[in-house]
Amino acid sequence: MKYKDVEKIVLDIMPNECQVTSVVPEGLATAIYVKNIRAFYDNDQLIKQLAGSLKKKVIVRVDASALMEVEKAKKEIKNLVSEEAGITDILFNPSFSEVNIEALKPGLVIGKHGSLLKEIMLTTGWSPKVLRAPTIPSATLNGVRKSIIQGGPERKKFLMKVGKSIFQDMPKTEWVRAVALGGFKEVGRSCLFVQTENSKILIDCGVNPVSCEPKRAYPYLNMMGISLSSLDAVIITHAHIDHMGFLPYLFAYGYTGPVYCTPPTRDLMIMLQQDYLNLANRIFDTPPPYSKKDIQTELKHVIAVDYGEVVDITPEVKMTLYNAGHILGSSQVHLHIGEGAHNLVYTGDMKFGFTKLLNPANTVFPRVETLFIESTYGGRNDIIKNRSDLDIRLIEVIKRAVERKGKVLIPVFAVGRSQEVLLVLEQFYRRNPDFNVPVYIDGMVLEASAIHTAYPEYLRESLQRRILSNNSPFESPMVRVAKGEDKKAIVDGEPCIILAPSGMLNGGPSYEYLKLMAGDDKNSIIFVGYQSPLSLGSKIQRGMKEVPILDDDGRTSTLAINMEINTVEGFSGHSDRSQLLAFLKNLKPTPSRIITMHGDESKTDDLAHSAGIMLRKPASALSDMEAVRLK
Repeated sequence: MKYKDVEKIVLDIMPNECQVTSVVPEGLATAIYVKNIRAFYDNDQLIKQLAGSLKKKVIVRVDASALMEVEKAKKEIKNLVSEEAGITDILFNPSFSEVNIEALKPGLVIGKHGSLLKEIMLTTGWSPKVLRAPTIPSATLNGVRKSIIQGGPERKKFLMKVGKSIFQDMPKTEWVRAVALGGFKEVGRSCLFVQTENSKILIDCGVNPVSCEPKRAYPYLNMMGISLSSLDAVIITHAHIDHMGFLPYLFAYGYTGPVYCTPPTRDLMIMLQQDYLNLANRIFDTPPPYSKKDIQTELKHVIAVDYGEVVDITPEVKMTLYNAGHILGSSQVHLHIGEGAHNLVYTGDMKFGFTKLLNPANTVFPRVETLFIESTYGGRNDIIKNRSDLDIRLIEVIKRAVERKGKVLIPVFAVGRSQEVLLVLEQFYRRNPDFNVPVYIDGMVLEASAIHTAYPEYLRESLQRRILSNNSPFESPMVRVAKGEDKKAIVDGEPCIILAPSGMLNGGPSYEYLKLMAGDDKNSIIFVGYQSPLSLGSKIQRGMKEVPILDDDGRTSTLAINMEINTVEGFSGHSDRSQLLAFLKNLKPTPSRIITMHGDESKTDDLAHSAGIMLRKPASALSDMEAVRLK
C-alpha cells in the first residue's frame, strides 16, 4: 500500500467534523492530525476502522493550531493528576503535539482504562505520553528523554522518511541470504547481514571489547558488498558492547536509516557506548572509530519497539522482538520475509533457565524456517550446577574472605550480571541482618540499576512487585556507591564486597581494584561471567600468578596474583548446554534448519552436531565471512 492510498483511506473514514489537517507516515505508525479531537472521541469505532483498513498502527493527534498554550497546559495536567502519582517532569514536544509526563506511579496518570489520558487530551489538546520515572536518579534516562524532545523537528523529518519508505507495495521475494560478519565461531563483534533482492538488514553490530586491532575487534562490514547508506534497517538485540558497540560507526560513515530495539536497550546502549569511548581513549593505543557526536546521531535514529509488537521494517519484512532472558530488554529477533517466503529467528544472547532478574527466553514463534542460536556454553562439558547451590557457594566464598579480614572483588558487566549478583546478596542480607558487610558498587553499576527501575515490566514478576511497591532491592541499605570515593581507602578499610565493571578486567574500575587488591592473600576475586580467552580475566582464571599490567605512567609492569581465585559460573546470562538443548526441544514450531553462532569454534560445532541429531534437521556452524542462502 502506497502513502497516497493511505491518505485517501483516512479521509474516506474520518467524519468532516473531525477536521483532518494532515495524514503523516511517522516511522512505524500513521499519524492523523485533527482540529476537533472531541468529534473523534465521540465515535469509538473510528480507531478500529482505521487500524483495520490500514493494517498499521494509527495515532490521532491534535493540530498545532488547536493546542493549549504550554504553561497553561502544564497547570491543567497538574490539576487533573493527583500528587500521589509522583510526577517528576512534564516535557512538551510541539513537533508531535505530545507531552511527556514522567511519574513514579504512571498508572495514576493513565487512569482506569486510560480515562485520565483521554481527559488530558480533550482538555489541553496535547497527546499525553506517560513514562515511568526511575526510583534511583538516572543521568542517562534524563539525557535520552530530553534529547529526543529537543531533536523533535529533525526526528519528525526522519520518521516521515522511514514511513514513506515502508509504505510501498510488497515486492516479490525470490531469494534470501545471510552473511556472517562477526561473532561466528567466536565471541565478540556480533553482526549478521540479511539480504533479499529488495531489502538489506543488519542484526547487531558489535565490537570485540578485549582488542583494539581492527581485524580482530570490528565486524567484516566490507563483506556486505554494499555501501552503508543503502542499508534499510539495523536491529540491535541487546545492550552489550559485543552486540552494539560498533553501531555509531555506521552513522559516522554514511548510514542514515533506522535502528530498532526495545526501549531499555536504547537507554542502556547509549550509556555503555559512551562508557566504552571513555575507556577506549584511556587504554587503547589507537583512537576509537567514532565520537560522542556519532552516538548522539544514532539516538535520533532509534525507533523503540516493545516485545510482541509486529512492525514493518521494509515493504517486504515484518519484525517482532521477543524476550531473550539475557539482560534487561534483550531480544530474540523474528523476521517474516515476503508473503511467507522465509521466517528466521536470531536468538542473540539468551537464557533459557532461572534467574532472579528475568523470565526465561521465549520459545513460541509464528513460523521458523531458519534458527540462528548462540552457543557461548554449547560445548559438551558446559553444564552449570543447580542455581540455588551456586547462590550458597557465592555466599560461602564471600564469608570465608570476610572471616580472614579480606575484601572480595566481583568483576561484573554493568548490565545484567551486576544486578543478578546484587539480588542474591540482597536476599542473603535480608535473611541475615547481622551480616553488615558493605557492598560497594562502582562504575556504571548504579546507573544501570537505575534504568532497571524505570522498566519493571521487563523484569521477573516478583521483582516487578517490589519495585512498584517502593521496595527496590537495588536500593538496599547494604549498598554503598563507590563513585567518587578513593578506591585505595575502600581497599584499605574494613572487609567489604566490591562489584565493579568491566567483567573481564579489561580496564575500568575492576582493573583498578585488582591492582590494589591482588597482592594480599586475604582478598578474593570471584568470576561470575564469561571470560574471553584474550582477556586479563581469563588469564587470572586459568591460574597465572603474574600478569602484565599498564601502570599510570603508561609503562608495563608485572602484577603478582596472591589473592584467592574463585569462579561461580551459574550467574551467567547465557544458557548452558542443557538449557540450549531444552530451548531447542521446546521451540515451537521446530525450525527447518539450525545455524550456531556466538561461541568458540569447538562449542559452536558441538552444539550444531547435537542439535542436528536431536531435531533430525540440518544444523551447521558458520564461520565469519561465510554466506548461506536461506531461500
